[in-house]
Amino acid sequence: MKEPLYRRVNTRARFVHHDHGGDYRHRRNTKTEQVSDLTRGSMGGRERRGLDYTPLFRFLLGKIGADWDEVRDEAAARLDSTDPIHWLVARRPHERRDYVRIGEASYYSGLYVDDGNRLQAVDPELGADDLEPACPCCTHTFNGVRFTRKYRPPL
Repeated sequence: MKEPLYRRVNTRARFVHHDHGGDYRHRRNTKTEQVSDLTRGSMGGRERRGLDYTPLFRFLLGKIGADWDEVRDEAAARLDSTDPIHWLVARRPHERRDYVRIGEASYYSGLYVDDGNRLQAVDPELGADDLEPACPCCTHTFNGVRFTRKYRPPL
């Protein structure tokens, strides 16, 4: 059996924040809120935090030009959920993007399935030297390669 296409991130380390909090407990039973579905409903499902899908994204980028059915089946077998596949791979033509931002400073090539059922990049010419960082403090990457352009503050 092959390794999974995701990895667990240490969520118990210092300064690693994953939006933990009591959102529901602060919303329910407020004076402005009357009896409704909000106060009578469930607290919601548990969010899954601490998963890094970088191995999946590298796998998909390495399979450009391959048969989509085979790529999708192998990726789905090695994942906990198939949702992250479609973070990069557009399902419909209007969803295609040249690049996709994952997280705060990681960008990846947008992908789609062509008419021949092959996985393709939306803009194969796009590279790390074409994108500009959004802030001076973060290390921005495109497909795992650091941006070559420097941050320019807005005028």
